[in-house]
Amino acid sequence: MAADPENPRRWIVLGASSSIGRAFARLAAADGADIVLAGRDTDDLQRIAADVALRSGRQADVLYFDAQATGQHEAFVESCIAFGAPIDVMLLFGAMPAQEATDEDFELARQTIEVNYVGAVSVLNRLAPHFEKQGDGRIVVLSSVAGDRGRVKNYLYGSAKGALNLYLQGLRARLFRSGVTVTTVKAGFLDTDMSYGMPGLFLVASPEACARACLDLGAKGREVAYFPFFWWGIMTIIRSIPERIFKRLSI
Repeated sequence: MAADPENPRRWIVLGASSSIGRAFARLAAADGADIVLAGRDTDDLQRIAADVALRSGRQADVLYFDAQATGQHEAFVESCIAFGAPIDVMLLFGAMPAQEATDEDFELARQTIEVNYVGAVSVLNRLAPHFEKQGDGRIVVLSSVAGDRGRVKNYLYGSAKGALNLYLQGLRARLFRSGVTVTTVKAGFLDTDMSYGMPGLFLVASPEACARACLDLGAKGREVAYFPFFWWGIMTIIRSIPERIFKRLSI
């Protein structure tokens, strides 16, 4: 699906205020796509949109989107469709509070599940019929290696990402029949606001590198990929550890 100057595609970037979202928007626009920046901080998104449009000459619009406000998602999707162009979707919003905080505060635990899983399912469920009608398109979702196994240090967050990964597997099978690809990118440690100050980080990847990988993986129609790539090996080892041993590890 190369860019057509006469009929450009439009990327809907869900969670566009993040450093990865900003980088993705710039890269996709540079490749010839128009952009819709979606998130809660519309003032910030307007500044990003102006920068993207100035750099690329492509159209960049802003829509308000709150992952937890699922009652508003139907209207949001209708607004996306109203732009008229064939759409692709990049979903990268999320929340990762400390495990100890979610242990002590169920409201925070519930919000974490709502943002990382319920909000994603809500908007993708509403987008799916449009993709089936459109007959092509790319959905790229930035997930996490945390969803591969329940680790004592972040099992609440990991459970939401694990559920999301399973949902995406089924959605991929559904939309494959309509010529639509669904790409799950399981990210390791990234240099973002969400991970700032966390102990024990190593081999941290830049937002720009992650954004480029997501764009390229979507273009190739990859199903599941790890980023950076070496996390495939790390998680293969972690998944292979027997439960009786794994539960004793502080990882």
